[in-house]
Amino acid sequence: MKKRFFGLATALLLSVSSFNLLASDLIVVQNSDAKSLDPQVSNDVPTHRVTLNIYDRLIEKDKDMNLVPGLAESWKQIDPLTLELKLRKNVKFHNGEPFSAKDVVFSLNRAKEAPSLIAYFSDIDKVEAIDDYTVRITTKKPYGPLVNYLAHIGAGIMNEKAVKERGADYGQHPVGTGPFVFQSWTSGDRIVLKANPNYYKGKAASDTLTFKVVPEGTNRTIALETGEADIAYDVDPIDVEMVKSNPNLKLAQNSAMSITYLGFNTKKSPFDKKEVRQAIAYATNVDDIIGAVFLGAAKKANSPVSPYVFGYNKDAKLYTQNIEKAKELLAKAGYPNGFKTKIWTNDKSVRKDTAVILQDQLRQIGIDVQIEILEWGSYLDRVANGEHEMFILGWSSSADSDSALYALFHSKNLGGAGNRTFFVNKRVDELLDKARESTVPADRIEYYKELQNIIQEELPFFSLIYPDDITGMQKNVEGFVPHPESTHILYQVYKK
Repeated sequence: MKKRFFGLATALLLSVSSFNLLASDLIVVQNSDAKSLDPQVSNDVPTHRVTLNIYDRLIEKDKDMNLVPGLAESWKQIDPLTLELKLRKNVKFHNGEPFSAKDVVFSLNRAKEAPSLIAYFSDIDKVEAIDDYTVRITTKKPYGPLVNYLAHIGAGIMNEKAVKERGADYGQHPVGTGPFVFQSWTSGDRIVLKANPNYYKGKAASDTLTFKVVPEGTNRTIALETGEADIAYDVDPIDVEMVKSNPNLKLAQNSAMSITYLGFNTKKSPFDKKEVRQAIAYATNVDDIIGAVFLGAAKKANSPVSPYVFGYNKDAKLYTQNIEKAKELLAKAGYPNGFKTKIWTNDKSVRKDTAVILQDQLRQIGIDVQIEILEWGSYLDRVANGEHEMFILGWSSSADSDSALYALFHSKNLGGAGNRTFFVNKRVDELLDKARESTVPADRIEYYKELQNIIQEELPFFSLIYPDDITGMQKNVEGFVPHPESTHILYQVYKK
């Protein structure tokens, strides 16, 4: 009750401090601030939810994950190594500069070197402008997922002139061709975007789009109740009924292509031993987490790949709680009396609550866990640097297993590129490369099946759940369609 009263007070304070907004303004609350508005700096969902509104990509994904034209009107595979794209004409960047092939060449060459995107674009050999509106991409080897990754939010096309003029400050002064133009950013509080009057698809349905940072889940729901927010991302399961029962609100709940996992730093003792990692999995009752934290709005995971993603292996190993087996494995690893360790997470409430349950369950096998809560940007940086022992994080993939596995497990991608467990396995690398280079779906499925079997055995991280994506909104919000990648397109969303 005390928490709820504090949340209401916080929400009212925020409401009082808000600027006056017109009916055509849309306010979205989410749990974390963007890390940067340079699309190539960070590969995280809170950042993506903002940047997808500022930038367009050569290829886009619709609500059914179909690839559709974006800044490229068409594309064709000329040979196994060469993709050619015809670009849209008469498109302008937010700074008035005309969009052309040189900006695509600049953006993709820069993406090849970006640590957060190297898993997606490092196999590109060269990007060439054939003329002002034709681009040719050559890869080092056949690369099946390339077209899919050109639709990745990190592949947003930037204006070369704007990036070079701003230099190191570009991430605070973004320039794209997208439906919204950057207006202002108060770090840790809000990002304000204005509708692009010259957008090639036509002006957005809302004049202003504001992203506010409200870390506490209950406070995001209260922001809906008080009318401070129009849309609240990541509604906590405990607040679902609160939204459903309010006649002024409505809820969108769907199965997303994401996982929540417990990661291990496999380069640090004792997590360099597979038996320790497996012992932790056997000591965990995931059903308790689903019931107590997610209130049923999640499913047990048996793989880092979601069931809705191409290549998912339904027969991959599912861990269920077995305390005796866990103790046996710990003893085998040389820790019969357990050990002390830390779990890191950010201040997302479901992750904090998950950490508390894990702390309690691991105590049963002698593992004494201290929980540390980190600010989002610092959390990502320090885990990328390998400073952690255990950590709780999520991953949202696209519709292909390459996006669910390659960044997370290939030894090329240690640290910020995705492999935050610092896992190195020669056979995993080989299978990931084979699956990426193959264009035969049946062969790719077999590669991914073996990959998931190895990962569930080696367990560099323990896939806990497939969480539902839950979004609350005012009843008068129209045009919102949940996106499987949990990023959600807001171009056509408005209040009636």
